[in-house]
Amino acid sequence: MSAVVIRSFEPSDAEWLVQQHRELYARDEGFDDSFGDLVAEIVEDFVENHNPDRESGWIAERDGDRLGSIFCVSLSEETAKLRLFLVKPEVRGSGLAQRLLETCTGFAREIGCREMVLWTHESHRAACALYRRNGWTLMSSEPARSFGVDVVEQHWRTDL
Repeated sequence: MSAVVIRSFEPSDAEWLVQQHRELYARDEGFDDSFGDLVAEIVEDFVENHNPDRESGWIAERDGDRLGSIFCVSLSEETAKLRLFLVKPEVRGSGLAQRLLETCTGFAREIGCREMVLWTHESHRAACALYRRNGWTLMSSEPARSFGVDVVEQHWRTDL
């Protein structure tokens, strides 16, 4: 078995990315189809409109098998947003999430951003622990009804 490679996102990854989000979040969180629809919109917008000088996405893969993703999008000259962070269950705990996070925050730093933000749910405990270990700060936590279920939405940020 060869090593996991982190490569640039390509439009041909879009269908896989949407399908993985749709399936995993339905199974693990009980999210309805509106979540997959949102991911599809985000991916379509990225493919059609992203600025490659300030925004990027990455896919982790081993031997052609896609294992995860992460994206950096620009909110302003100084602020980047982390999006579409996913690690397949079979490789969780392997350090891949840390590698993807470092790839994304490193890119944001390289393009001159001073901070990075993200939106997630409290139920993603492993991801939230990863953010905390990497110096992210929880800025807000609010109960909400999203994607057909009750969730606690969280906003995090970090200095770069």
